[in-house]
Amino acid sequence: MLPVSIVQQIGLGVLFALAVVWTVGLTRMLRRGRYEAALWRDQQEMRARYAPRGRSARPGPEALPGGPELLGSVPRQTGPPGPPSECVQLSDAERTAFEGLVRQLTSPS
Repeated sequence: MLPVSIVQQIGLGVLFALAVVWTVGLTRMLRRGRYEAALWRDQQEMRARYAPRGRSARPGPEALPGGPELLGSVPRQTGPPGPPSECVQLSDAERTAFEGLVRQLTSPS
């Protein structure tokens, strides 16, 4: 075992503790910002939905903003709306080399 002084061990422990505290703080800060942004968006939507528009006007969803700012899912990447899929023609030597590589990677060893 390598000779390590007590000062080096304490320094390593302090450095590790600071790294953990920094990581936890950064994570909390990023999550809080995301939460506050979502909360602000929800408040804006509720104000638009339930804002009084006149004496006899009932609040309704027609005053809501157009659409969400974020995508609900990842859109398709192929087909008419997306870029065309790519196709590469392989020579016979490339095809046999690729088959050998696939066999090598999929064989139990």
